[in-house]
Amino acid sequence: MKTITFDVKKRNQIALEMDEIIPDTIYTWEEADFDKYAVPVGNSRFPLTDFFDITVEGTADSPAEVKMIFNGDCGRVKYIGTKMSAGEIIVNGDVDLHVGAEMSGGSITVKGNTEAHAGREMSGGKLEIYGNTKEFTGASYIGEWRGMSGGQIIVHGNAGKQCGECLVGGHIHVLGDCDILAGIHMRKGLIEIDGNVNRWPGGQMKNGNIVIHGKLGRLLEGFVEEEIVTDPDVNIS
Repeated sequence: MKTITFDVKKRNQIALEMDEIIPDTIYTWEEADFDKYAVPVGNSRFPLTDFFDITVEGTADSPAEVKMIFNGDCGRVKYIGTKMSAGEIIVNGDVDLHVGAEMSGGSITVKGNTEAHAGREMSGGKLEIYGNTKEFTGASYIGEWRGMSGGQIIVHGNAGKQCGECLVGGHIHVLGDCDILAGIHMRKGLIEIDGNVNRWPGGQMKNGNIVIHGKLGRLLEGFVEEEIVTDPDVNIS
Protein backbone atom coordinates (compact mmCIF):
# COMPACT_ATOMS: atom_id res chain seq x y z
CA MET A 1 0.00 0.00 0.00
CA LYS A 2 1.28 3.46 -0.91
CA THR A 3 0.10 6.68 0.73
CA ILE A 4 0.86 9.97 -1.01
CA THR A 5 0.12 13.07 1.06
CA PHE A 6 -0.26 16.54 -0.44
CA ASP A 7 -0.12 19.30 2.19
CA VAL A 8 -1.23 22.65 0.75
CA LYS A 9 1.47 25.32 0.97
CA LYS A 10 -0.43 28.15 -0.70
CA ARG A 11 -3.70 28.85 -2.49
CA ASN A 12 -3.20 30.08 -6.04
CA GLN A 13 -5.49 32.67 -7.64
CA ILE A 14 -5.65 30.65 -10.89
CA ALA A 15 -6.80 27.05 -10.43
CA LEU A 16 -4.34 24.16 -10.62
CA GLU A 17 -5.41 21.37 -13.03
CA MET A 18 -4.74 18.01 -11.36
CA ASP A 19 -6.21 15.59 -13.92
CA GLU A 20 -2.75 14.11 -14.62
CA ILE A 21 -2.19 13.27 -10.95
CA ILE A 22 -4.38 10.22 -10.28
CA PRO A 23 -3.55 6.74 -8.91
CA ASP A 24 -3.57 5.33 -12.47
CA THR A 25 -0.62 7.50 -13.51
CA ILE A 26 1.44 7.98 -10.32
CA TYR A 27 1.30 4.63 -8.54
CA THR A 28 5.03 4.09 -9.26
CA TRP A 29 6.12 7.65 -8.45
CA GLU A 30 8.46 8.55 -5.63
CA GLU A 31 9.09 11.99 -4.13
CA ALA A 32 11.77 12.72 -6.76
CA ASP A 33 9.17 12.27 -9.51
CA PHE A 34 6.89 14.85 -7.94
CA ASP A 35 9.84 17.22 -7.58
CA LYS A 36 10.22 17.14 -11.38
CA TYR A 37 6.53 17.49 -12.24
CA ALA A 38 5.06 20.81 -13.43
CA VAL A 39 1.29 21.23 -12.98
CA PRO A 40 -0.87 23.09 -15.54
CA VAL A 41 -2.01 26.50 -14.27
CA GLY A 42 -3.91 28.48 -16.90
CA ASN A 43 -1.76 28.43 -20.07
CA SER A 44 1.48 27.74 -18.18
CA ARG A 45 3.02 25.09 -15.95
CA PHE A 46 4.66 25.49 -12.56
CA PRO A 47 6.41 23.07 -10.18
CA LEU A 48 3.83 21.13 -8.19
CA THR A 49 6.05 21.52 -5.14
CA ASP A 50 5.44 25.30 -5.28
CA PHE A 51 1.92 24.53 -4.06
CA PHE A 52 2.23 21.30 -2.02
CA ASP A 53 4.57 19.59 0.37
CA ILE A 54 4.46 15.97 -0.86
CA THR A 55 5.25 12.86 1.18
CA VAL A 56 5.34 9.31 -0.23
CA GLU A 57 5.11 6.31 2.08
CA GLY A 58 5.08 2.63 1.08
CA THR A 59 4.98 0.96 -2.32
CA ALA A 60 2.29 -0.05 -4.81
CA ASP A 61 2.13 -2.60 -7.60
CA SER A 62 -1.09 -1.19 -9.03
CA PRO A 63 -3.27 1.94 -8.85
CA ALA A 64 -5.67 0.10 -6.53
CA GLU A 65 -2.96 0.14 -3.84
CA VAL A 66 -2.65 3.94 -3.81
CA LYS A 67 -4.21 6.35 -1.33
CA MET A 68 -3.87 10.06 -2.09
CA ILE A 69 -4.56 12.51 0.75
CA PHE A 70 -4.95 16.26 0.25
CA ASN A 71 -4.73 18.34 3.43
CA GLY A 72 -5.84 21.97 3.35
CA ASP A 73 -7.90 24.27 1.19
CA CYS A 74 -8.07 22.89 -2.36
CA GLY A 75 -10.70 25.40 -3.42
CA ARG A 76 -8.47 26.39 -6.35
CA VAL A 77 -7.56 22.83 -7.40
CA LYS A 78 -9.60 21.45 -10.33
CA TYR A 79 -10.06 17.95 -11.76
CA ILE A 80 -9.08 16.00 -8.64
CA GLY A 81 -9.67 12.31 -9.43
CA THR A 82 -10.72 12.95 -13.03
CA LYS A 83 -10.72 9.70 -15.07
CA MET A 84 -9.38 7.61 -12.19
CA SER A 85 -10.22 3.90 -12.35
CA ALA A 86 -8.89 2.62 -9.02
CA GLY A 87 -7.39 3.68 -5.72
CA GLU A 88 -8.57 6.14 -3.10
CA ILE A 89 -8.48 9.93 -2.81
CA ILE A 90 -9.31 11.83 0.38
CA VAL A 91 -9.57 15.62 0.43
CA ASN A 92 -9.61 17.23 3.88
CA GLY A 93 -11.05 20.52 2.70
CA ASP A 94 -12.92 22.17 -0.17
CA VAL A 95 -12.29 21.41 -3.86
CA ASP A 96 -12.80 23.23 -7.14
CA LEU A 97 -14.57 22.14 -10.34
CA HIS A 98 -14.86 18.62 -11.81
CA VAL A 99 -13.88 16.47 -8.83
CA GLY A 100 -14.40 12.83 -9.84
CA ALA A 101 -15.34 13.73 -13.41
CA GLU A 102 -15.38 10.68 -15.72
CA MET A 103 -14.13 8.38 -12.97
CA SER A 104 -14.76 4.68 -13.57
CA GLY A 105 -13.63 3.13 -10.29
CA GLY A 106 -12.07 3.70 -6.91
CA SER A 107 -13.33 6.16 -4.31
CA ILE A 108 -13.11 9.88 -3.60
CA THR A 109 -14.05 11.43 -0.27
CA VAL A 110 -14.32 15.22 0.06
CA LYS A 111 -14.59 16.45 3.64
CA GLY A 112 -15.72 19.89 2.54
CA ASN A 113 -17.64 21.63 -0.25
CA THR A 114 -17.24 21.21 -4.01
CA GLU A 115 -17.78 23.51 -6.94
CA ALA A 116 -19.83 22.58 -10.02
CA HIS A 117 -19.70 19.40 -12.13
CA ALA A 118 -18.77 17.03 -9.30
CA GLY A 119 -18.86 13.47 -10.64
CA ARG A 120 -19.88 14.57 -14.12
CA GLU A 121 -20.13 11.69 -16.60
CA MET A 122 -18.75 9.19 -14.09
CA SER A 123 -19.30 5.53 -14.96
CA GLY A 124 -18.25 3.78 -11.74
CA GLY A 125 -16.71 4.17 -8.33
CA LYS A 126 -17.91 6.20 -5.37
CA LEU A 127 -17.80 9.96 -4.76
CA GLU A 128 -18.78 11.09 -1.26
CA ILE A 129 -19.07 14.81 -0.42
CA TYR A 130 -19.54 15.76 3.22
CA GLY A 131 -20.35 19.40 2.50
CA ASN A 132 -22.44 21.10 -0.18
CA THR A 133 -22.00 20.81 -3.93
CA LYS A 134 -22.96 23.29 -6.59
CA GLU A 135 -24.76 22.79 -9.91
CA PHE A 136 -24.56 19.88 -12.37
CA THR A 137 -23.60 17.11 -9.94
CA GLY A 138 -23.38 13.83 -11.88
CA ALA A 139 -24.48 15.65 -15.00
CA SER A 140 -23.31 15.83 -18.59
CA TYR A 141 -20.84 18.46 -19.73
CA ILE A 142 -21.42 21.16 -22.34
CA GLY A 143 -22.28 19.57 -25.70
CA GLU A 144 -22.86 16.10 -24.25
CA TRP A 145 -26.24 14.40 -23.78
CA ARG A 146 -25.09 11.61 -21.41
CA GLY A 147 -24.33 12.33 -17.80
CA MET A 148 -23.42 9.90 -15.06
CA SER A 149 -23.89 6.28 -16.19
CA GLY A 150 -22.80 4.26 -13.15
CA GLY A 151 -21.35 4.38 -9.68
CA GLN A 152 -22.56 6.29 -6.64
CA ILE A 153 -22.52 9.92 -5.52
CA ILE A 154 -23.43 10.76 -1.93
CA VAL A 155 -23.86 14.42 -0.90
CA HIS A 156 -24.25 14.93 2.83
CA GLY A 157 -25.13 18.61 2.40
CA ASN A 158 -27.16 20.39 -0.27
CA ALA A 159 -26.92 20.11 -4.07
CA GLY A 160 -27.29 22.91 -6.60
CA LYS A 161 -29.45 23.13 -9.70
CA GLN A 162 -29.75 20.41 -12.34
CA CYS A 163 -28.36 17.64 -10.18
CA GLY A 164 -28.25 14.48 -12.29
CA GLU A 165 -28.90 16.25 -15.58
CA CYS A 166 -28.95 13.70 -18.45
CA LEU A 167 -28.46 10.85 -15.97
CA VAL A 168 -28.26 7.48 -17.73
CA GLY A 169 -27.37 5.28 -14.76
CA GLY A 170 -25.98 5.13 -11.26
CA HIS A 171 -27.29 6.44 -7.96
CA ILE A 172 -27.16 10.00 -6.63
CA HIS A 173 -28.16 10.41 -2.98
CA VAL A 174 -28.50 13.94 -1.59
CA LEU A 175 -29.03 13.95 2.16
CA GLY A 176 -29.84 17.67 2.24
CA ASP A 177 -31.90 19.89 -0.05
CA CYS A 178 -31.74 20.16 -3.84
CA ASP A 179 -32.23 23.17 -6.10
CA ILE A 180 -34.33 23.35 -9.28
CA LEU A 181 -34.54 20.83 -12.12
CA ALA A 182 -33.05 17.77 -10.45
CA GLY A 183 -32.99 14.93 -13.00
CA ILE A 184 -33.73 17.09 -16.03
CA HIS A 185 -33.36 15.03 -19.25
CA MET A 186 -32.58 11.86 -17.23
CA ARG A 187 -33.07 8.52 -18.99
CA LYS A 188 -32.14 5.97 -16.34
CA GLY A 189 -30.78 5.66 -12.82
CA LEU A 190 -31.89 6.86 -9.40
CA ILE A 191 -31.83 10.24 -7.69
CA GLU A 192 -32.76 10.15 -4.02
CA ILE A 193 -33.22 13.39 -2.07
CA ASP A 194 -33.75 13.27 1.68
CA GLY A 195 -34.45 16.99 2.05
CA ASN A 196 -36.59 19.47 0.15
CA VAL A 197 -36.59 20.22 -3.57
CA ASN A 198 -37.10 23.74 -4.80
CA ARG A 199 -39.00 23.28 -8.10
CA TRP A 200 -39.49 21.20 -11.21
CA PRO A 201 -37.69 17.89 -10.66
CA GLY A 202 -37.68 15.53 -13.65
CA GLY A 203 -38.10 18.09 -16.40
CA GLN A 204 -38.13 16.31 -19.79
CA MET A 205 -37.05 13.03 -18.17
CA LYS A 206 -37.58 9.86 -20.21
CA ASN A 207 -37.09 7.18 -17.57
CA GLY A 208 -35.46 6.47 -14.24
CA ASN A 209 -36.58 7.32 -10.72
CA ILE A 210 -36.52 10.40 -8.51
CA VAL A 211 -37.42 9.83 -4.85
CA ILE A 212 -38.01 12.90 -2.66
CA HIS A 213 -38.36 12.34 1.07
CA GLY A 214 -38.82 16.02 1.95
CA LYS A 215 -41.12 18.72 0.62
CA LEU A 216 -41.52 19.66 -3.03
CA GLY A 217 -41.91 23.30 -4.00
CA ARG A 218 -43.60 22.85 -7.37
CA LEU A 219 -44.33 19.83 -9.58
CA LEU A 220 -44.22 19.99 -13.36
CA GLU A 221 -47.29 19.38 -15.51
CA GLY A 222 -47.83 15.70 -16.25
CA PHE A 223 -46.45 14.41 -12.95
CA VAL A 224 -48.54 13.05 -10.11
CA GLU A 225 -47.31 13.25 -6.53
CA GLU A 226 -47.71 9.97 -4.65
CA GLU A 227 -46.96 8.94 -1.10
CA ILE A 228 -44.10 6.45 -0.70
CA VAL A 229 -45.38 3.33 1.04
CA THR A 230 -42.73 0.95 2.39
CA ASP A 231 -43.41 -2.63 3.34
CA PRO A 232 -41.77 -3.11 6.77
CA ASP A 233 -40.87 -6.67 5.78
CA VAL A 234 -38.89 -5.55 2.71
CA ASN A 235 -35.35 -4.26 3.01
CA ILE A 236 -34.74 -1.64 0.27
CA SER A 237 -31.34 -0.42 1.47
